[in-house]
Amino acid sequence: MRRGWWAALALGLLRLCLVQANFAPHFFDNGVGSTNGNMALFSLSEDTPVGSHVYTLNGTDPEGDPISYHISFDPSTRSVFSVDPTFGNITLVEELDREREDEIEAIISISDGLNLVTEKVVILVTDANDEAPRFIQEPYIVLVPEDIPAGSSIFKVHAVDRDTGSGGSVTYFLQNLHSPFAVDRHSGVLRLQSGATLDYERSRTHYITVVAKDGGGRLHGADVVFSATTTVTVNVEDVQDMAPVFVGTPYYGYVYEDTLPGSEVLKVVAMDGDWGKPNPILYSLVNDTDDRNPFYGDFPRQYRRAFIDTTPLRLPVALCRISGCFSVTGSDGAFEINETSGDISVMQSPAQLQREVYELHVQGANAKFNLQLVGARGIFRVVPQTVLNEAQVTIIVENSAAIDFEKSKVLTFKLLAVEVNTPEKFSSTADVVIQLLDTNDNIPKFNSHYYVARIPENAPGGSSVVAVTAVDPDTGHWGEVKYSIYGTGADLFLIHPSTGLIYTQPWASLDAEATARYNFFVKAEDMEGKYSIAEVFITLSDVNDHCPQFGNSIQKKTMVLGAPVKIEAIDEDAEEPNNLVDYSITHAEPANVFDIDAHTGEIWLKNSIRSLDALHNITPGRDCIWSLEVQAKDRGSPSFSTTALLKIDITDAETLSRSPMAAFLIQTKDNPMKAVGLLASTMATVVAITVLISTATFWRNKKSNKVLPVRRVVRKRSAPAPRTIRIEWLKSKSAKAATKFVLKEKPNENCNNNSPESSLPPRAPALPPPPSMAPSTGAAHWTVPTVSGSLTPQQSQLPPNPKTMGSPVQSTLISELKQKFEKSMHSKAYF
Repeated sequence: MRRGWWAALALGLLRLCLVQANFAPHFFDNGVGSTNGNMALFSLSEDTPVGSHVYTLNGTDPEGDPISYHISFDPSTRSVFSVDPTFGNITLVEELDREREDEIEAIISISDGLNLVTEKVVILVTDANDEAPRFIQEPYIVLVPEDIPAGSSIFKVHAVDRDTGSGGSVTYFLQNLHSPFAVDRHSGVLRLQSGATLDYERSRTHYITVVAKDGGGRLHGADVVFSATTTVTVNVEDVQDMAPVFVGTPYYGYVYEDTLPGSEVLKVVAMDGDWGKPNPILYSLVNDTDDRNPFYGDFPRQYRRAFIDTTPLRLPVALCRISGCFSVTGSDGAFEINETSGDISVMQSPAQLQREVYELHVQGANAKFNLQLVGARGIFRVVPQTVLNEAQVTIIVENSAAIDFEKSKVLTFKLLAVEVNTPEKFSSTADVVIQLLDTNDNIPKFNSHYYVARIPENAPGGSSVVAVTAVDPDTGHWGEVKYSIYGTGADLFLIHPSTGLIYTQPWASLDAEATARYNFFVKAEDMEGKYSIAEVFITLSDVNDHCPQFGNSIQKKTMVLGAPVKIEAIDEDAEEPNNLVDYSITHAEPANVFDIDAHTGEIWLKNSIRSLDALHNITPGRDCIWSLEVQAKDRGSPSFSTTALLKIDITDAETLSRSPMAAFLIQTKDNPMKAVGLLASTMATVVAITVLISTATFWRNKKSNKVLPVRRVVRKRSAPAPRTIRIEWLKSKSAKAATKFVLKEKPNENCNNNSPESSLPPRAPALPPPPSMAPSTGAAHWTVPTVSGSLTPQQSQLPPNPKTMGSPVQSTLISELKQKFEKSMHSKAYF
């Protein structure tokens, strides 16, 4: 056993001496799709959450030395990743954006402490559908003539999506399906629908809401579709397609006796039916047979005419309400009208008229009024604000931010019309009621930014953990919320998509000793992909499901009088008091020899025992080795315990002083690497001196630059001695060598042996003296040497040699040191 231990030690020292031939470590290349190795052809989605473990650097060192990992970036770029130098775990520390940076260059390295190997890698950032379409060159305002033919193109909207694939394709839709316009879903071209017409006099402005949607894609593990809206304002351009219209018909005027010829009796007002681009109005009086009026018939076309018929009828004055015309009987030049102002004057004296009095009544300027909104609170405005006679009124949204379906589903206010140029200022009101339609303008919101839960580690699969709640104020399907979870800690959990209840996977087996805390994200998303995120923290409550375990070193201990030995048991439970251990001695023969510290596990001899003689006096068999049954018990509920058999070999400092080797082993029994380090340093010193001497010799020979001849020395062989003499000589030499070896008896486990011979090792019997070396003239005879004698202990007056003694203390120390050394060699892999 001792020889095997020294052989292992020599082999380790040999490997230590060869440390100068240290080879560099290297990464593993596991190819495309691998998540560990050297990051060759590694790609990462841009929607990967910050803090995610995305890759594991993996490599090896030919000598088996511990290796460390590092990652660095160019100073002009962002440090996107961090790495655990021991385990190689790469973590994302900054958000990715493929549209801004689709490749990331990094320098990874692996080191064994002496050699550093670096590699330059390129990480590809793959696309996720995280960009919404965006309309360009807004705002969109179009001027379209009202006589544009149906089916004509009027405008083209354009939206771009920076995503790739289906997430970057854009299609167009109109939000209002009853609009007179249509849009091509692929090109974005707006057209006037077939059979539709525009009329400036009915509606001067049209507002078209265009929706651009992408083709959808994956984002954070879910299918999402993004959209954007824009408003196209179509202003209708007026064209000359309407006749003039008299305002305020019928008209009334007065002619008195003292009215002088040329006096104005009334005024008529007309306006062009084309309100957008009205032409100047010229007035004239027209008879059925009157062709002398220079304005009749061939009047220039760029002017509009307002004619007043003066067809001869019977007096008194007759009023005509038809077509806005004004008729006077038997005018015969009695009346004239100003062609630009519309003033009608009497051209004859009252005496020249067939009757004394003509009554004419006129209504004119009281048809102009203003419009205003009452109670609209700045949300709406009315167009137009000033109206003559009549007009089509349009109510336009002025402040869209103040309109919220969730606050008020109905808006009511009044439209007030007030005369402008009349002293009475007559007015009228109309109630306006606007029913609001809900849109998806809210995102689901959690009632907390994070949720904390605690469950026992022995919870069965499918156990409820915590319920999360998010509210979307929108109505209908826009207010429906769907829940999902994601992140590195979400693998063992599920969430109900409608209720938000988080529970464990049916197959999940939780272990607080392996992973005590889980952290992941929960997402609440509506039907159009609008979402919010909260964080979930789950802690496993430790359950006392492990019992304390002793190590291998507890099987055998060596105790020096006055010093304790220590036992230790490990409880793998995660929390106190489940992992706190108390120690006790459950059985010992005799029971009054040892005491134990319940908390530290230190075992002492009782205070009354201060020498080996005192120890032997209280033990019936005067043993050197005692067996104890010790127990390690945790403080959990219920409590678990483990027992083990401990053998204790007791010695004193005086015995150790007679054996330096044993003393050294005692000093290093708890740290076998101390002995290895001492021997290794000695061997390293010898190797270093040998290398220096060899190097000096080499350079000296090289400097001399001389080649020594190869010499072959031939010596004459002497005549062989007679065989009998040589055999006798061998026999004598073997006899001398035999005296160097001593057969030792196996030490008795019971040290109750008081004879002095028992402490001395047995010796081989003396051999007969060698025969004379006189030459023999006879023939040589081949004889076989023999050794005879009994294996009995040999008496000696000399004190026993500690180096040749096989005492139980030394054997136990060597065995214990060997076990610790082999254990540390196996765990630390020094050689």
